[in-house]
Amino acid sequence: MAHRDLYEELGVPRDGSQKLIKKAYLKLARKYHPDVLEEGECKETAEARFKRATAAYEVLSDPLKRREYDAGRMDFGSGGGGGPPP
Repeated sequence: MAHRDLYEELGVPRDGSQKLIKKAYLKLARKYHPDVLEEGECKETAEARFKRATAAYEVLSDPLKRREYDAGRMDFGSGGGGGPPP
């Protein structure tokens, strides 16, 4: 799987504040949540987008995980656990 940029995933700049990150996540979560899709939208696509936004928010909303990600020590795109190194 190719590396995904978490900031792009949420549509925020790299120096975005926690408040901005949360606001962007909530907007995407409301838009792509499988339970609130508008008629005609692809449920699988929306669900995948919702999961990516949630995963990005889980990293970027936690200051320690965000520092690890920014330092390049967290390979988010590989599907790994994202935990601390051994």
